[in-house]
Amino acid sequence: MTAAGHSAKLLPRMLPTPMLAFATRALDADAGVMVTASHNPPRDNGYKVYLGGRAVTDSGQGSQIVPPYDGEIASRIKAVASVLAVPRSEGGWEIVPDAVVDDFVHAAAAVGAAPDDRRANTRVVITSMHGVGSECMQRALAEAGFTDVHEVAEQAVPDPDFPTVAFPNPEEKGAIDLSIALARDVGADVVIANDPDADRCAVATMIDGEWRMLHGDVVGSLLGERIAAHRALLRMAPGSQVLANSIVSSQQLKAIAARHGHSHVSTLTGFKWISRVPGLVFGYEEAIGYCVDPAHVRDKDGISAGTLMAVMVADLKAESRTLADAIDDLARHYGVYLTRQVSARYTDLSEIPATMSRVLASPPSELGGHAVTATDDMGKGFAGLLPTSGLHLATASGARVIIRPSGTEPKVKAYLEVTVPVEGDDVAAARAEAEAQMAALESDVRTTLGV
Repeated sequence: MTAAGHSAKLLPRMLPTPMLAFATRALDADAGVMVTASHNPPRDNGYKVYLGGRAVTDSGQGSQIVPPYDGEIASRIKAVASVLAVPRSEGGWEIVPDAVVDDFVHAAAAVGAAPDDRRANTRVVITSMHGVGSECMQRALAEAGFTDVHEVAEQAVPDPDFPTVAFPNPEEKGAIDLSIALARDVGADVVIANDPDADRCAVATMIDGEWRMLHGDVVGSLLGERIAAHRALLRMAPGSQVLANSIVSSQQLKAIAARHGHSHVSTLTGFKWISRVPGLVFGYEEAIGYCVDPAHVRDKDGISAGTLMAVMVADLKAESRTLADAIDDLARHYGVYLTRQVSARYTDLSEIPATMSRVLASPPSELGGHAVTATDDMGKGFAGLLPTSGLHLATASGARVIIRPSGTEPKVKAYLEVTVPVEGDDVAAARAEAEAQMAALESDVRTTLGV
């Protein structure tokens, strides 16, 4: 960049991806580039590009690139005859001052309002999953008033080999086992697990006497409810506050927005679409990505989201309540929204388009014992979204299934959701009915995918 005549600013050390997204806007940069393997296997590598400054001036300023920018960048890369011919400078770039990192931490710590004594009484376990989130997560929690924080030592130092996990993705089975073990040992109230570049955040808590990791949609609804309720108190113009999530995420957020007088937007999968929604106050995707402070970071941010979840746990604990109680509250207000994912992984990549072609050509007429009432080829456009490879199915029972190829892994993914109203105050009965409906739905979807 320096050799090409640009003003290049380098972060002072290995830092989270949301820190780069923050700095892109804070420094009024025209672009930000983050080299990261994120939560992928050690052999993978890649980069994220953010546009701001003079490059993008609308609500997408500081967000990840979308078409046509991605295609234009790719064409420029392709035009380079030889990487050896690209000139390089030996110096001349600037180092971003630590004050910018401090500002990022201050913003993350402030998402839960001013600290109070209740937070010192909350015990938090964190892990950075061999990534770069430890410093910022520790500092944000401390500045927010949390003094009883325990880190998984074996995963605290950046290590590109990810020695304690098969996949450094908090969603993968076994990935947070060390965190849960530490939580049991110290009697923690909550576990906050970041992926290696710390743009995502997993949450585990005690439910019915067992430590469980919460589904991304559950965390999204908890955060969405808190932010929506807070925004409603500000008495802004009805509908001016916007909550958004990807089309494959739970429909509960739409109900939350409606109850509190806000607008809701469904987007294509990926935070590059969620973060650029005009008027956004909260956005999330089911793959444990949350944007709780779009004024500072227009991307998913595991540091601010983790801090806000810890604040929520502290507030609940002060009332002798838990996240499990808050989840039950959601059910009482909106009914039980149960989501699940079914994946087919392939070694032969040609099987991915073949699978999509097969299900699009011959979609099921019944799922979970109920007739399919809507079949939509998302490649022709769906729900006002740009065309994308996928199949949307709805059933007479109100269940929903979306089948699409993964954008980052060699998989075809199916996103399942069932909704069951709560009669009276019997949340347990509604949850049991939802589980039964989901079991039948999942069985049929697996048959459809051939897994």
